[in-house]
Amino acid sequence: MKGPSLREGDQARGKWGNKIEFLFSMAGEIIGLGNVWRFPFLCYRNGGDKRCIFFIPYFVFLFFCGIPVFFLETAMGQYTSEGGVTAWRKMCPMFQGVGIAAQVIVGYLNIYYIVVLSWAIFYLYNSFKSPLPWSTCDNWWNTTETMQMHYSELLSTFKSHNLLAYVLNIYISRDEPYKSARSPEEEFWLHRVLRMSGDMSLGKVHWDLALCLLLAWIICYFCIFKGIKWTGKVVYFTATFPYLMLLILFIRGVTLPGAWDGIRYYLTPDLSRIYDPRVWHDAGTQVFFSYAVCQGVLTALGSYNKYNNNCYRDCMALCCLNSATSIFAGFVVFSVLGFMAQDMGMSMDHVVSSGPGLIFLTYPRALSLLPGSSFWSVLFFLMILFLGLDSQFVCVESMATALTDLFPHRLRRPGRRELLTLVIAVVCFLLGLPLITEGGIVVFQLIDFYGPSGITLLFIACFETIVIGWVYGADRFYDNIQDMIGYRPFPVLKYCWLFITPLICGVTLIYEVTNSYRLTVYDYEIGAWGTSFASLLILAPLMCIPLFVLVSLTPSSDLRQARPDKPILTLCGRVIFKGQAKPSRHAAENKDGVMMVEPVGV
Repeated sequence: MKGPSLREGDQARGKWGNKIEFLFSMAGEIIGLGNVWRFPFLCYRNGGDKRCIFFIPYFVFLFFCGIPVFFLETAMGQYTSEGGVTAWRKMCPMFQGVGIAAQVIVGYLNIYYIVVLSWAIFYLYNSFKSPLPWSTCDNWWNTTETMQMHYSELLSTFKSHNLLAYVLNIYISRDEPYKSARSPEEEFWLHRVLRMSGDMSLGKVHWDLALCLLLAWIICYFCIFKGIKWTGKVVYFTATFPYLMLLILFIRGVTLPGAWDGIRYYLTPDLSRIYDPRVWHDAGTQVFFSYAVCQGVLTALGSYNKYNNNCYRDCMALCCLNSATSIFAGFVVFSVLGFMAQDMGMSMDHVVSSGPGLIFLTYPRALSLLPGSSFWSVLFFLMILFLGLDSQFVCVESMATALTDLFPHRLRRPGRRELLTLVIAVVCFLLGLPLITEGGIVVFQLIDFYGPSGITLLFIACFETIVIGWVYGADRFYDNIQDMIGYRPFPVLKYCWLFITPLICGVTLIYEVTNSYRLTVYDYEIGAWGTSFASLLILAPLMCIPLFVLVSLTPSSDLRQARPDKPILTLCGRVIFKGQAKPSRHAAENKDGVMMVEPVGV
């Protein structure tokens, strides 16, 4: 197979320097804030009488949806040596809109995900102060409703007297003025970081957060501006440092009083709630979110592999690593939550906030209770920064790869790559500024909830598996994979692409659509403008798919087919779709399945 011809002045498409660079880049993308933010919170939300039941649907979705789609996208990239759009254009031009839809999702992520890093930088800067500014209630942003003196200090005073603490909890929970009171951590988040306007209008941009956002983009740009040869070196640090921080926080967490109460809460099962559809929905969306499927990122990263790299083995190892990290992060989080619940005399049911609150409310509150709180806070927010950073710059790399492969003769020239990355960074920075205004949290939550949402990801996953399984042909794709790695993958993957994955995704998609609810942000209910914006966020990627259905259905002739005469799909020994070409002399010579050498120019 020949790659695109190079014109004078064009640069050849790069490859990873070694397998470690690929694995670290993939790990950096899929292991991010979702592991320490979303996964522990979903375990917590499905806690109480649903404790640990979350693991069962999580692993069902992982084995029958997450892993099959993860491997499919990575293998597509390696086989075609193309980014998220042109890989589909080569394999099935009629459905190249699937690749464009994925790039729209990446665009959403590039705009809003890095805002979380700007918050993390802001908290990191304030972590060097002692005492921590969110642990006191005598700052300019605090109000008279701060409940530090009325709640935390009184409980601390009486924590050795369980009866008094219990009575105080009852009194506070029933007394109306205290019900509306806020903790100092919450006031720091609302009045110092977000500084929301009363009517949630966008208002002015907060200059300090804008500087943090600019710093995050500068770091991101210099991590990837030279392409994968530079990115592959950066991930050696950004992908491993968070594990060191997680290990340190885990050791500290399990040694705290009350830690094992939190871990028991995390692990105690109750199988009676296995029929709760909400648990299954949460598990499915978590798998798709944390495995970065349906975003074109895996295809882009896989496209820089050598043709005969064993991507099947790599994908299995990465999937195990990702889920193991999520579960381990749960131990880290719940050990600290157990300590915080005991220290404050509260039950586990009342110590966690949802969404960003787990990172910027609950955990800072827990860290402020530790001796040497500033030190632990610095470590925690450094971990958050690096966890999010490699996921962010890999998303930018994915978009740059897709655009470069779409316009190779214009963008594969000296200096063009750096300029393209700069343009992406500047545009996404400007589009991200409304998210750090006085009402920016509303726009942030809308993009987070409806952008890379369950509806869009599940819809794209259904199309991907159906197109590869039935249109391109599952057997033909298996032959392509065998040509690359030397053997055929586990047969169950084929039937996942054909039946199981589309069925599970379709049922979950129906549940998502029929059980949607109106988003509320800090008691502010989204109005008509929010509904219109949310509809646009969902429809923008999905409309890309039908726009290209009139394009040719035949795969590109550039793709090497080791056995073009073989049926492209068989089921139970019956031929469903026949082969589309006669065997070439070169293919006949390799009929015994001997792995071919890497093609020139791919």
